Amino acid sequence: MYASTKLPRTSALFVSALLGGLIFTSCASSSQLANKQLPRIAADSAGNSASAPASESRISQKAETAPIARSRPQLIKKAAISLTVNSVDKTVDAVSQIINQQQGDLIGLKQQQPKSDNPRYTATIQLRIPEDRLEPTLEQLAKLGTVESRNITAEDVGDRLVDFQARLTNLQKTEANLQKIMDRAGSVRDVLSVSQELSNVRQTIEQIDAQLKNLKNQVAYSTITLNLEAAVSSTSPQPAFGLQVQETWNNSTHSLSAFSVGLLKLGIWLIVYSPYLLIFAALIYGFNRWRRTHSLRLTQTPESTRSE
Repeated sequence: MYASTKLPRTSALFVSALLGGLIFTSCASSSQLANKQLPRIAADSAGNSASAPASESRISQKAETAPIARSRPQLIKKAAISLTVNSVDKTVDAVSQIINQQQGDLIGLKQQQPKSDNPRYTATIQLRIPEDRLEPTLEQLAKLGTVESRNITAEDVGDRLVDFQARLTNLQKTEANLQKIMDRAGSVRDVLSVSQELSNVRQTIEQIDAQLKNLKNQVAYSTITLNLEAAVSSTSPQPAFGLQVQETWNNSTHSLSAFSVGLLKLGIWLIVYSPYLLIFAALIYGFNRWRRTHSLRLTQTPESTRSE
């Protein structure tokens, strides 16, 4: 009875020992496998950490080499065009219509009627057009006649605009600070000093603001100078016969009066210089008399020598 109960206990112990060994070996193998995989994971992480700065450096290099987006240039454009047209008056009317179509302004008009030295009818027109409509306006103006010359100039004032804007911002900050100081000032002397400085700053702000607005206006609107000249010289009509006679009479009387005034002026000059004229006449008379006396003596001398 005792032997039968002992055998099962030993078999149970053997089985438990076998299971424990299997569990121990499996744990050892898993720990070894984990130890083998740890360096690979560490190496992968090291590689990723090493590649990260390289990728960041490449990104930074690309950012440095990438072109910087520049703002649109601020240009003041001026154009000049000369046309030869058949009729200056009709062309001026057509230019007025073009100005209205392009939403521009007429800022100057000078017409010169035909003269003797310049027999052609000419006109000069100055107009202001929005900057984006400069080219279409020039194309429409060129269709009004024959283009003799065409010129477009542009000036970049972007740096000046940025400078004016920066100075204006700084002065506005200075104005705000001076206002705060003035609010905290106690004595009358300090208030007057800060008030004077504040007035100077505000005056400078107004000047810079006016210059900034003027530049922006010149950038927004382009100026065109249009010179018109008639193709055929206009001839003036022949005046009537009565007008010709009257003009001849006026010219002759004017000439007679001018001649009379000239003689009167000459007489006044002679009267003023009469003493010098008398002296000059006396000198001439004395010289002639001396010459005659001298020639008479020379003629009498040979006769006396012959008689002897």
